[in-house]
Amino acid sequence: MNHVPISTPVAVKLAAFAAEAAPSSAVAAVCRRLIFDIIGLSVAARHTDYVQAALASAVDEGSCTAHGHQRGLGLYDAALVNGTAAHGEDYDDTFEGGPIHAGAVIVSAVLAIAEKRGLGGKAAMRGIAVGSELMCRMSLVAPQATHKAGFHPTAIFGAPAAAAAVGAALGLDAATIGRALGISGSLASGIIEYLADGSSTKRLHAGAAAQAGLRAALLAEGGFTGPITVFDGSHGFYKAFAPSKAPDFTPLLDGLGSRWILETLAFKPYACGTMTQPFIDCVKKLSATGVSADDIVSITCRVGEGTVHRLWEPLAEKHRPPNGYAGKFSTPFCMAVGFLDGEAGLGQFTDERVKDPQVRALAAKISYEVDPDDPYPRNFTGHLKATMRDGTVHEFQQPYMRGGAHEPLSDTELDDKFEANLRFGRLGDSAIAALRNALGRIAEGGDVDLSASRA
Repeated sequence: MNHVPISTPVAVKLAAFAAEAAPSSAVAAVCRRLIFDIIGLSVAARHTDYVQAALASAVDEGSCTAHGHQRGLGLYDAALVNGTAAHGEDYDDTFEGGPIHAGAVIVSAVLAIAEKRGLGGKAAMRGIAVGSELMCRMSLVAPQATHKAGFHPTAIFGAPAAAAAVGAALGLDAATIGRALGISGSLASGIIEYLADGSSTKRLHAGAAAQAGLRAALLAEGGFTGPITVFDGSHGFYKAFAPSKAPDFTPLLDGLGSRWILETLAFKPYACGTMTQPFIDCVKKLSATGVSADDIVSITCRVGEGTVHRLWEPLAEKHRPPNGYAGKFSTPFCMAVGFLDGEAGLGQFTDERVKDPQVRALAAKISYEVDPDDPYPRNFTGHLKATMRDGTVHEFQQPYMRGGAHEPLSDTELDDKFEANLRFGRLGDSAIAALRNALGRIAEGGDVDLSASRA
């Protein structure tokens, strides 16, 4: 599948991969982690206002599961609700180099079609591997240009990746998957204006992308057509969503099918924006020295230029985010709660916490300077220089994101996160055990039975 002539459209090569791919055992292990993380997060968010709103918008009853809810949904509504819930607290997986959040999109789409069509765990896990791999690779074609154009990469790359994932799970042939990819380009959507006020549209993007990918795959299965030049054509995907940079398809195609970059997927230790996480580790190191918030005069962080418009500016607003969700995309707020609480989990990002005078006072002391040598987006790093009232200076660095390729979370840490998420969603011991067993059977290729997640 890797010897297609250069003149062959990119979508043809991706479709061939999706139809023929044979994931390795290492890839299967990552996908097992994905389904546990995503289902746990979906259940954790089940009582939130945005998940309740997504459920209220669902119009079709059906056989598909909305994790954490008794009500069965139709195929498209299940993908929308579950993807929105899984990405809702920004605690889901990420990919260093993208950044994108593959699991919320791909797992939600594939498990929905698996329930609808009665697919087994082997087919579902293969689809999850294919879609997650392509979503990661797509994000590398024009680094930073998607954000620069005002689009959310998870939303944009999620639609074609989910189309390929569903096609792979269903066992569609390469020609049909190619049509699905062509269709998906017209269904992809998602802008980043949520940054202005902390509204919920970013949460929706993962669910909408899962839904779009499902629609594209099933349209193609039914004979609908889409442009096979969707990615590299003169009016194609990257021209539309990343116009400031010429696409380089080498990282998308190089080694496709033989080398799986999915193996480097990162699982978050903190429930907030990806690039804030190394800065939380830095400020926790500062806290470990024994200094208090009152001892601190100022903290200056060296940052990558590409993160400034989302996580640092307007700085006055990032010092005082309007609600808990906006706090997830404010590096000063994330650092402040990391210092004061020693944590940045589900309990830190509430509307009450962002208004806490002590948190706001510390956040207001935190500023940034652009480091032209920062490796973003290839690597997510953190740095701070803190000046104390007595004139001493503390400086700390975090050379990579914990949970990623350089320092993966252990199986025990991820299982603890899974259980903590389920308990946050108010599941008891027996329900947790049943869900753990059900997901384990799916990962091992058994039946896709998600009744244990209908709490």
